[in-house]
Amino acid sequence: MTTTSPTVKNHLIPLWVKVCYTIFVAILVPVYWWHYGPANFLWGSDVALLLTLVGFWMESSLLVSMMAVLAVVADSVWVIDLVIRILLGPAVLGFTGTHYMFDAEIPLFIRALSLFHVAMPPLLLWGIYRLGYHRRALPAQILLSWIVLPVSYLVSDPESNINWVYGFGTETQQWLPEPLYLLLLMVLFPIVLFLPTHLLLRYLVSRWTKSGKGA
Repeated sequence: MTTTSPTVKNHLIPLWVKVCYTIFVAILVPVYWWHYGPANFLWGSDVALLLTLVGFWMESSLLVSMMAVLAVVADSVWVIDLVIRILLGPAVLGFTGTHYMFDAEIPLFIRALSLFHVAMPPLLLWGIYRLGYHRRALPAQILLSWIVLPVSYLVSDPESNINWVYGFGTETQQWLPEPLYLLLLMVLFPIVLFLPTHLLLRYLVSRWTKSGKGA
């Protein structure tokens, strides 16, 4: 059973966490904007990074829970992908989520900023521990994705392929008309990613509640 914080107390997120997070985002945003362009912030991981900042300052259980549904599992997969490449070689997995981390044409500093993916899963879990997990997180995140994915399609192209709206990996999918593929993606993300993450978070929160460690 999920927990909700109907009345969020002040300072559940320490000020130093908010300030440090804000400083990092203030560095990352102009650097990413200059190198990748503004459309890059539609990527799910970037959406999670930015809205978690808002959620922390507002101490919003709903926003932090939504971003946890979006990013806890997705960013954990990113980390696993990166570790496998480091251990076995950059080319071992072909084109996946972390291929760009080994692209020498991208400045090392910019690639290093992407290591925020490593911090996001534990940070979001800690945020839920502090604020509680909101029961509306799953439907709210699904609605958000149904906005972000069509916008990604409108402002993206097959080369940038933001949020995989043109196909998985580097290849543009050819087996469905593009609008139909986009609709399929809008169905698959909630089923394959959001729902399993939601169930995982509910399980973790129930364990915290039983052990008396919930926020």
